[in-house]
Amino acid sequence: MPTTTKSKRLLIALRTLALLVGFMGICWGGSNLPSAANAGTFWDIETHLLRFETYKHTSAVSILQNATARDLNPCDNHSQRALLLLEIPLADGALRSGSVRDFEQHMQSLELRVRQTLGCVPRDSFVWLVAFGLQIEHGLLNDQAFDLLAMSYETSPTEAWIAARRIAVALPVVLSAPIPVQKKILSEFQDLIKHHFIELPALAYLKATPPTRLFLQQQINGLDPSDQRAFSDALDKLRS
Repeated sequence: MPTTTKSKRLLIALRTLALLVGFMGICWGGSNLPSAANAGTFWDIETHLLRFETYKHTSAVSILQNATARDLNPCDNHSQRALLLLEIPLADGALRSGSVRDFEQHMQSLELRVRQTLGCVPRDSFVWLVAFGLQIEHGLLNDQAFDLLAMSYETSPTEAWIAARRIAVALPVVLSAPIPVQKKILSEFQDLIKHHFIELPALAYLKATPPTRLFLQQQINGLDPSDQRAFSDALDKLRS
C-alpha cells in the first residue's frame, strides 16, 4: 500500500477512535485523574471516563498493564468498557506520535477485547460501537459493518452518554449507511439537539463534508425555532 494511502487510512482511524471516547477538548475539556495506584475500582474509572475525563498517559498504561497481569474477567463489562475507554486514547496518541507499531498493537488489543466482551455481554451498546469503529479503521464500510452500528442502536436507543459518542462516529458516514440505519442516525442527531446535548452533534456537523452538511440541514430545518437557534449558537461558538 502506498505511504500516502496508508497515512490517510490511519488518519481516518485516528479520528474515529478519538470520537469514540469523545476525545474532543474543544467541547468538553479533560482533567487528569489520579494515578493508577489511587484510582479505585474499574467502576470508578469507568464513571470518570464516561464524563469525558482523561487519565495521564502513564496512569492509563499502568492500569492496562495491571489488568492484563490480573487476567481480568472478560465478562465483567464495566471493567472491560473502562479498559476500552482507556486504550482508545493510547492508540490515538501512538498514531499522532508516528508510532505505527504501537498503534497496531493497541488495535489488536482493542479487537480482542471487543470480541471477548461481546462473547459474554452481547448487549453492550458501547462495545458494538467500538466494533463498528474498528471496521471503519479496516476500511470496511459495508452492510456488515453497519450491522454493528445497528446493534449499538438496538441495545441502547436512548442513553445520552452513548448517543453523544455514537453520533460523532456515525454522522460522518451517514450518506453511506443503509436507509434503516441512516434513519436512526438522523433521529438521534435531532434528539440530541432537542435534549440540549448539542456540542458533539455541532462539532460533527462542522467536520462533515459539504454534501453531508447539506443533507443534515433538512433535519435541522425540521427542528423547532428555539432548537435551531441553539444549534446555530453552538456552531458559532465552535467557529470562534
